[in-house]
Amino acid sequence: MPLLSPAFDASGLRDYAYDWAVVDVETSGLVARRDRVLSLAVVTLGPDGEQTDEFSTLLDPGCDPGPVHVHGLTAERLRGAPAFDQVAPRIAPMLRDRVLVAHHAQFDYDFLAHEFARAGIALPVDRRLCTLALNRRVDPPTEDLRLGTLAAHYGVPQVRAHDALDDTRVLAGVLRASLREAARLELPLPFVSCPPRQDPRFAPRTPKTPCAYRNPGRPEPDGPLVQGMKIAITGETQTPRAELERQAVEAGLNVMGSVSRHTSALVGNDTSSGSGKARRALAEGVPVLDEATFVRLLGDVRPGTRHERTRGAEVVIPSPTAPPGTVLVPPVQEPSVPASPLPGPAPSASSTPPRTTGPARQDRPLAGRRVLVLGGTHPDAVAARGRIVELGGAAAINLSASVTDIVLLEGGERDRRMKRITALAFPTHTASWLDAPVTTPLPREGGGPEAPLVLPRGGVIDLPQPSGSSSPVPWTVTATWAQQTSCGIDVVAFVVDEEEQVCFDEDFVFYGAPENPGGTVRLHSDGPTEQTIGVDLAALPPSARKVVVAAAIDGSPTFGDVGAIHISSGPGPSAAPLVQATLDAATTERTLLLAELYRRGPLWRLRTVGQGYDEGLDALARGFGVDVSA
Repeated sequence: MPLLSPAFDASGLRDYAYDWAVVDVETSGLVARRDRVLSLAVVTLGPDGEQTDEFSTLLDPGCDPGPVHVHGLTAERLRGAPAFDQVAPRIAPMLRDRVLVAHHAQFDYDFLAHEFARAGIALPVDRRLCTLALNRRVDPPTEDLRLGTLAAHYGVPQVRAHDALDDTRVLAGVLRASLREAARLELPLPFVSCPPRQDPRFAPRTPKTPCAYRNPGRPEPDGPLVQGMKIAITGETQTPRAELERQAVEAGLNVMGSVSRHTSALVGNDTSSGSGKARRALAEGVPVLDEATFVRLLGDVRPGTRHERTRGAEVVIPSPTAPPGTVLVPPVQEPSVPASPLPGPAPSASSTPPRTTGPARQDRPLAGRRVLVLGGTHPDAVAARGRIVELGGAAAINLSASVTDIVLLEGGERDRRMKRITALAFPTHTASWLDAPVTTPLPREGGGPEAPLVLPRGGVIDLPQPSGSSSPVPWTVTATWAQQTSCGIDVVAFVVDEEEQVCFDEDFVFYGAPENPGGTVRLHSDGPTEQTIGVDLAALPPSARKVVVAAAIDGSPTFGDVGAIHISSGPGPSAAPLVQATLDAATTERTLLLAELYRRGPLWRLRTVGQGYDEGLDALARGFGVDVSA
């Protein structure tokens, strides 16, 4: 099947023609550093989209095959299959000098990286392309972005779902069709660079166990230790550090890797060492215990208060095809308050949550529409996007197939996308259209998902969870922004307790550590303009009261230069989002709180934040109890 449609001008498709290696893996679980690949398939395509090679195999993982009801691969079927290191030499040449392509590409890439590392062979992949991320940019009129749904939309036959070879052949067809749509819209491809992943950081490691007790604060002078107290250790110790930490954890203490204002005590034999922990403890007034005193106190640690585990309400996740009776709780009107008060950097004055005045509008003429604003000064664009949301519409920040209208502010006609907008005959309006917009129905070919609920800045909604499901759906928060040339943007997450502090440094999830120890919070790097945080709400420990999702500038510009950040959230990365928001920073922010997932009684809630800080990511992390220099 050729990649290029005969109707296209081939001279304009050079940005979409590459050598591709389309990959699919079936695995024994979801955690690459722990679970194994059970089967894999690779289909290679040339720049013209024609298939050049194909390979598939079952694999003996040497472990339990996991969810057989999903992939159908029993231990009996896998017995006698080759081990991964036996087929790695066959796979490596198929991947070399090609762009790796997969649906949820980070998942397949991570599993391949760990399998190649176990085999002692370098994974020859420099770039990858996620067809899920690509279709988020294209935004076809489908109910969701699952592989089967996209295959049906693009007319690609699917014979056997969860069969690696069939899934790979289907994915090759979806890639061809998606590239044609990207070319039609002149969308840049969301390539992700893939650094080498054979170093020790990617070796399997034992997850840390969160402390079961709430932090009671600091001990009284000469008083006992209490379960849940946060303890940090610095400098040389007579007892091996690992043994000292083990004894503390077994006693019910929370051993931290850094010092914050919530640290109960610092253990150290040389308080004059000048270590970062010692300096921070002095600045925060944290008491310091020598090793002998600490060991003595470990013999009589008093009982603490356990974190309470709450059960989520059994609410069915709604979808356009869900049966009657499904429920999505409407937005909760809560007062605008600072979502996560931090020490140190103060919020930018320009990013104070806006106030709503006057009576609420009853008419929503832009409901179900997605409007892209071009041109204008930053304040003018912010005001226009705010007006779009006020009128019930969604404010787009990138051109996609779901955009229904274009609003041109001053200078917008010079935007590089106008040539394509004009060619595709998008309805285009002047700024005055937003005063009293007149619209005509714009039916989408083949129907489409119900429009996500548009939340304003500071809006809150209860999150539904599937009723009676043995495998709860991870909740995702995806941030999207306009393509940047002068900086990078990193999305991060902090898993914090009732004191707005991480339980340990590893609960800071970022590019260098893309999942926390329990694997309950993961970062998915889907491209240069899009990153996703996935949270397994049902598996979070009771100590986790909130997951804060933020973004930080990597470079000299600010979020005022970047412009709006679009947030979408829903059950799983392939599902249609249930909620969306557009957050406009002001001018000087270098870090931005995007959203919070937090417990409220038996429920989890999502709050859109949009609170900016002028300080960098290191200051933001310290506010949540992570010392990035430790």
